[in-house]
Amino acid sequence: MAVKKKPAVKLQCQECKRVNYFTKKSGKPTDPTVRKLELKKFCKWDRKHTLHKEAKK
Repeated sequence: MAVKKKPAVKLQCQECKRVNYFTKKSGKPTDPTVRKLELKKFCKWDRKHTLHKEAKK
């Protein structure tokens, strides 16, 4: 039986608006309680840790 892969999620910097990271979410993709992912990550263009949010596909 084939295993479905989870789709990749783009993380976009909220200061420079560049897509810096790709990751996968945990949990079921059809779960209504799953919100957009928000993480503090390092932005190499701003050279500091900034908030990165899940971008549109």
